Amino acid sequence: MQPSIRAVHRLALAAGLLAGSLLAAGCATTAAPSAPAVPAASPTAVAPEPDFVPVARYGRYTLVELAPEPAQRDLLQQAVEVSIPPMLDASVGDAMRHVLLRSGYRLCDAAEAATLYALPLPAAHLRLGPLMLRDALLTLAGPAWELSVDDLTRQVCFSRHGAPTFLSANPPGTATPVPDVDRPEELQP
Repeated sequence: MQPSIRAVHRLALAAGLLAGSLLAAGCATTAAPSAPAVPAASPTAVAPEPDFVPVARYGRYTLVELAPEPAQRDLLQQAVEVSIPPMLDASVGDAMRHVLLRSGYRLCDAAEAATLYALPLPAAHLRLGPLMLRDALLTLAGPAWELSVDDLTRQVCFSRHGAPTFLSANPPGTATPVPDVDRPEELQP
């Protein structure tokens, strides 16, 4: 008895389906990774745990870390962009108070810094930022002043870096002598 053509087609179709399913199953399966050799547990060989940062899901694809920003921990790192209201007699102290308005800090009333606070505000300082609060205060003060912060009372103070040499070496109103670089040193007076 000879098989019919229909039976041969069915047999070929079944063999093709079986081969295709074996190939697809072979592609989808992976070999189990071999476990690495683990030495005997010793009390000194403990792997450090990574820092755990809790997160919350906002929306479908957004995870938000539940940790304060660096500028929330150190308030002097907060970014500020300030436009000082134009006044004819604005001083550095007025500008510093304006910059510190909503920062959480206030300006101290040190007698040494009173000379800084009374200085007229340069036009270049009417707009500041965006920059960090610490840098804005140092920009307003200038290079002759040092910033000190009292985190307990949240006060910002300024003190002089040191006595400037040009004021102590020469009487007021005289210029500091500059050596002539074109003449040799033995010819200079």
